[in-house]
Amino acid sequence: MREIDAAVCRAFGEPLTIERVRLADPGPGEVLVRLKACAICHSDILFAEGAWGGDLPAVYGHEAAGIVEAVGDGVERLRPGDHAVVTLIRSCGHCHYCGQGRHTACETEFPLDRETPLHGGAAGEEALIHGLRTGGFAEYVTVDASQAVVIPDDVPLDSASLLACGVITGYGAVTNTARLRPGETTAVIGCGGVGLNTVQGAALSGASAVIALDTVEEKRAAALRFGAGAAIDAAAKDAVEQVRALTGGRGVDYAFVTVGVKPAIDQAMRLIGKTGAVVLVGMPPSGVFAEIDPGTLAAYSQRILGSKMGEARVAVDIPALVAQYRAGRLKLDELISNRYPLARINEAIAEVRAGRVLRNVIVFD
Repeated sequence: MREIDAAVCRAFGEPLTIERVRLADPGPGEVLVRLKACAICHSDILFAEGAWGGDLPAVYGHEAAGIVEAVGDGVERLRPGDHAVVTLIRSCGHCHYCGQGRHTACETEFPLDRETPLHGGAAGEEALIHGLRTGGFAEYVTVDASQAVVIPDDVPLDSASLLACGVITGYGAVTNTARLRPGETTAVIGCGGVGLNTVQGAALSGASAVIALDTVEEKRAAALRFGAGAAIDAAAKDAVEQVRALTGGRGVDYAFVTVGVKPAIDQAMRLIGKTGAVVLVGMPPSGVFAEIDPGTLAAYSQRILGSKMGEARVAVDIPALVAQYRAGRLKLDELISNRYPLARINEAIAEVRAGRVLRNVIVFD
């Protein structure tokens, strides 16, 4: 057990508080990682706002990277001193879904699911929710070994942290969920951190058209830098017509929705052509519903696909993405807008919530 600083959510919609909390040492099959960076994802913000309910107090944060401090019994793949990306994806490797390679759907209950490693309060005995199975808004994390992936020491850890969620989610939606083939056409609605990685995933996969849609001009400009061939104001009355004009009137083969809002989902259904698919990547708050025309869906053999965390297999996908980054093909550094210490996390969150940045990263000295 060790004492660490962490940003604790004690009331939905209220600022996080920096507190001294206790973190358990790693048990069998677990690792302790001293974090160097944790990016702020919209999912963290939505959880802290109460969009999906849940219990409090909690420590959120799940897009992290750092240096392995200690390992529990039975851990062989990671060693103290290793640089590692830490994800929220916890997988046993042998259940029904893991056996199919669908690690994001693992159905196994882990010891960390039953008992949180975080405790706080005046006496240090108050249980703190291990937010998104990571608790990354803290100096250290204790996670299952399956959540951590070793990376080369020459990869900057602030950039590497983005691989834990934003990159594997956006890129994986293209390569794992859609399994995009060269020559197919795409539209990406929402050009934040996940959307830009969907854009570059489509471009690097050989899409013949990558069309970005966002209501913010700066994000549309960023999409062009990340590989989009065209960028359209998603709020424009003729946005759908513009997309169809760029695809010979047919619509796209895949429309990726990286924001969790109903209008974007509705718009995506109008962007796809015959045999096209809408890929839902962004997570809306509970209670948000979309409408579809099932007759059109059936008549045109269209599909709606869900994509949790890009259906990533972290032990395979993250090393492959690191290789692309080191080869100069995958952009990571350019995704970071600002770096903040943990003490200024509420300021960093406010910028992300306002939509003014791509990714803000909390860095730890």
